[in-house]
Amino acid sequence: MARSSDLSAATGTLTKPPVARADVVHDTYFGETVDDPYRWMENDKDPAWLQFLKAQNDYTRAVLDKLPGRDALLTRIQQLSGDTVQTNRLQRAGGKLFFQQRPLGADNFKLFVREAGHDRVLVDPTKLSSDSSHFSLDWWRASPDGTHVVYGLSKDGSEDSLLHVLTVSDGKDLPEHIENTQTANPQWLDDGSGFFYNQLTNKVGTPERFLDSQARFHRLGAEPASDPILMKRGLVPGVDYDRIQAPFIQTYPGAHQVLLVLADVRPEVRLLIAPLEDALAGHASWKSIAGFDDELTGFEMVGDDLYLLVNKGTPRGRLLKTSTAKPEIANATEVVPQGPLVIDEIKRAKDGLYLKMMDGGIHRFRRVNWDGRVADIALPFDGTIGEVFTAANEDGALIILSGWLTPTGVWAVDGNGKLADTGITPKPPIDVSGYETKRFFATAKDGVKIPYSLIYRKGLKLDGRAPAFISAYGAYGASPFTPNFAGRTLALLDAGAIVGYANVRGGGEYGREWHKAGQLANKPNTWHDLIAVCEDLIAKKYTSPEHLAIGGRSAGGITVGRAMTERPELFAAVVSGVGWSNPLRYVVEQNGFGEEPEWGAIREESGYRALKSIDSYQAVKDGTPYPAVLLTTGVTDPRVAPFHVAKMAARLQAASSSGKPILLRVDYDAGHGVGSTRAQQDHEAADTYVFLLWQTGAEEYQPKNNAK
Repeated sequence: MARSSDLSAATGTLTKPPVARADVVHDTYFGETVDDPYRWMENDKDPAWLQFLKAQNDYTRAVLDKLPGRDALLTRIQQLSGDTVQTNRLQRAGGKLFFQQRPLGADNFKLFVREAGHDRVLVDPTKLSSDSSHFSLDWWRASPDGTHVVYGLSKDGSEDSLLHVLTVSDGKDLPEHIENTQTANPQWLDDGSGFFYNQLTNKVGTPERFLDSQARFHRLGAEPASDPILMKRGLVPGVDYDRIQAPFIQTYPGAHQVLLVLADVRPEVRLLIAPLEDALAGHASWKSIAGFDDELTGFEMVGDDLYLLVNKGTPRGRLLKTSTAKPEIANATEVVPQGPLVIDEIKRAKDGLYLKMMDGGIHRFRRVNWDGRVADIALPFDGTIGEVFTAANEDGALIILSGWLTPTGVWAVDGNGKLADTGITPKPPIDVSGYETKRFFATAKDGVKIPYSLIYRKGLKLDGRAPAFISAYGAYGASPFTPNFAGRTLALLDAGAIVGYANVRGGGEYGREWHKAGQLANKPNTWHDLIAVCEDLIAKKYTSPEHLAIGGRSAGGITVGRAMTERPELFAAVVSGVGWSNPLRYVVEQNGFGEEPEWGAIREESGYRALKSIDSYQAVKDGTPYPAVLLTTGVTDPRVAPFHVAKMAARLQAASSSGKPILLRVDYDAGHGVGSTRAQQDHEAADTYVFLLWQTGAEEYQPKNNAK
C-alpha cells in the first residue's frame, strides 16, 4: 500500500513542505567540529522564524485535514474526553476539602471547595479566556485553617505564573499579586498569616530564566516588593550551591523548625534545617542534614522527629528516623529497610506515614504506624497511584488511582486501611469491555529485562499486520507510563491499532539504579531498550516494521529520535511531541542549564560526549530513508524551546530519501502541554492518530486515489 511517496492526494495541491533556509554554523568542541545548518532558528526575533513556523504548520494542516477519517476520530476523541472528569489535586484544610478538577464537558481545570457537602467554584480560568487566548491554573495551596488559597495563573500554556491570594469565604482576591512564580511552591505558616515561596529572578525567554531563583516570605496584606529575601546564592555564608539549584523553605504543622530544600532536575535534593523564627527573621543558621550524594528523595517532619527516604547504597530506598535537634543520617534509626519494591514517596497523616511503592511499573501502598509496624494496604486493582494526599491532623489518605481500563478515581483510605471510592471523580459512561491489556518483558541488548504494556481490542489476530504505536520516555527517574486510563486512546484502539508503553531505563520503575542506567553517558540504554521492545513486539507477531510507530514527548523526544536515527528501517512512523531534539544547544534556551545533571555539561568533555550521543538533530544523515515523522511544538513552551522541533523538522526534510512526510505541527497559544485546554489536547490527539493510522497502513485512513 502506497502511503506517502505522493502527497498530492492528501493535500490536493501541495506536494512538498516549505524549504528552510540553510546557513551553516561550525562549532568546535574538544577538537571535534559540529555543523549546524539551522542555527538561525534559535533567534525567535529573526523575521523568518514565525514565517517558517506558519508555512510549516499550514502545510501540515493541508496534509492532515484532508485525510479520510480525521473528523470521525476527532468526534470520538471529543466524546471520550468530554465524558471524562479529571481530578488532579486535593487538600484537606480547616474542615474543608479543596480539589482541582476539570468537570464534565469543561475545557479547563477549576478549583473547587467542598464544605458541608456542597461544592463551590473558587477559581475558574475560563472566565479570563478569549477566543484567541486562554488561562490555566498552574498550582495552588490552601492555608492550614482553610480561610485563604494562594494560587498561580498563566496565559497560553506558558506556565509563567502570576501569584494570587483569595479569601475562601467570598472567593475574592486580595490586592497583592506576585510575578515570576512558576516555581512558587508556597508553604503557609500554621496561623495562615503568610507563606514562604520561590521566585524566579531572570527574564522570560533567556537562558538564565530558571537560574538564581530566591526564597522569600509574603505576609498577607504586605506589599510584595518588600517581601524579604531569605535565601539566594551568596546571601548566607556557608550555604553555597549552584545556579541551577532552587531554594525552597518548607513548613510542617506544629513544627518549630523549617527545612531548606535545594533542588534541581534530579530526584535527589540537598536538605538543611533551622528554627522557624530565625528563618522568618532572616538570620537563620542553617544546619546541613543531607547532600546530593546522600541520595535523599523524600522527607517528613513530625514534631521533633525527621523521617528521611534515603537511596545511597539502597537504590530502592530505605526509611530512616532522626531528630530535628541533631539530624544525622549516619546515626539515624532504620524504620523501613530496603525491600524488593521501590519506596517512591512518603506522606504524613495523623495515624502514620503512608508509602507509595513502585513495583516495576505498578504501584503498591503501605502505611507505617508510629510504632514502626508496616502494613500493606490492598488496592482494588493493579494500577497507578497518581498522588497521595494527607493531612497531619486527620487519619487516612486520599489517593488518585487509575488503571489502563479502569477510569481514574479519588479513593479514601481510612485508619484501618480500607479503601472506598469517594465519588469526587464520577465514573465516565465509557464501555471498556471490548478491550484487553497484556504485560510483557523484552530482553535488551545487554540482557536486562524491559517491561512493557499493550492495550488493544479483543480478538486481535497475531499476524503482524496490526498498526502499533509504542510510547517511551526514560528520564529524570520519572515513571509516566504506568497504568492510566486509556481515555482518548480508545479512539485509536477502535481503529484497530495496538497502543503500547515501554518502561525503558532512565525512569524510576526499579529505583535509582534504573534511573542511573539511562542517565548521562548511559542514556543510549533508553533508545536501545525501546528498540528491544519493538523487536519483541514484532517477534510475537503483534505488528511488523511497516505497521509500527513510536512516540515520545519532551525528554521522550530524545528516546524516539535516537531510536529512529539508529534504526530507521524498523519504523513506519515517529511522533515527537514537544521533544528535545538538539540538546547540544541547551545553552541558548531558558530551561537548558538546569538539565545538566541529567544530560551532561557541555563545558566538560564527558558532558559534551554524552550530549552529542543523545542529539537526534546531529545524528540525522543525508540520503537516509527515514520513516514518516510528525513533530509538534507550542510557541510559548518554557521547557523545550520550539527551535528543537523546528530544526529537527527542517533537517529531516532536507535529509530523508524515503519520500515519506516530515510534518511540523504548531500551536500558537500553547506551550509544553501542561496548561493546554481539553480542546487543544483533543485536536492534537486527532492529528496524531490520523497521521499514525495513515502511515501504518490502516485502509480507512488512506487518501482514496493513493491507495492500492
